[in-house]
Amino acid sequence: MTDRSDRVSGGAEAADVTYVYAVAHQVAGLEEAVAALRGVADAPVRLVTGTREDELVLVASPVPARDFQEEALKRHLEDLEWLEAVARAHHGVIEALAGRTTVLPLRLATVYLDDARARGVLDDGWDAFAERVRLLAGHVEWGVKIYADPSAATVAATGPAPSSGLSPGRAYLRDRREQRSARDSVYTAAQRAAERVEAAGRSHAAGRARHRVQQGVLAEARGENLVNDAYLVPLDRADDFRGEVARAADGLDGVRVEITGPWAPYSFATSPDAPGEAAEGAHP
Repeated sequence: MTDRSDRVSGGAEAADVTYVYAVAHQVAGLEEAVAALRGVADAPVRLVTGTREDELVLVASPVPARDFQEEALKRHLEDLEWLEAVARAHHGVIEALAGRTTVLPLRLATVYLDDARARGVLDDGWDAFAERVRLLAGHVEWGVKIYADPSAATVAATGPAPSSGLSPGRAYLRDRREQRSARDSVYTAAQRAAERVEAAGRSHAAGRARHRVQQGVLAEARGENLVNDAYLVPLDRADDFRGEVARAADGLDGVRVEITGPWAPYSFATSPDAPGEAAEGAHP
């Protein structure tokens, strides 16, 4: 989630360090749009240009060094309220820019001692960044989750059964078999939905990223999360892709497909020698 490395050590004396949200393609009006934003720690957002040319820029903010030195950051990462505030501000900046230009989102807490250090990373990774921007231009990310919820089928199976003259023990075993059969049917149906989504991806998407399924405190939705994927879709294919995915669970009891987006390409922004990586599943 974070890029700590040794860029901001415990011995840093500066009052502020440079927090970098993303690499962006420079377009007309971008600087004015950025100037209206507030980012992490309610800091103003600005562009940091490279020394080679103006095609690519870093989107950055000055943030208090005391909060992003290594030891302080370790403590903050255990503070869910602080972490949520940083994440919301980080993604807010990226999403605001994604409507104007191509952005390569970086990990939370990607920080450098100053603008000069950040500029050096941009210059060093220029070719890789430029190639990634070219590939992602005109594309957006859509998140797709598939859930299996056998509870409805299970409830139906445990409803009043017709009188069969079975003993209580045999009736119990029969009900258990019916419940297992209902659960198996739901998971089979979920696999069918996944195949439909994958077919939509092959038809309309330029890329696919698989993320870990959500479990524990992340699994707030009803049912079991079986698929948690992201698709990179050209803007002119987005409506077709979204429509086919939305229909992927049609006629499949106990299966739900959730599609979210469009997002900046969080799952597809990684690039060799980048100053950070796209956070896996980082979008809301």
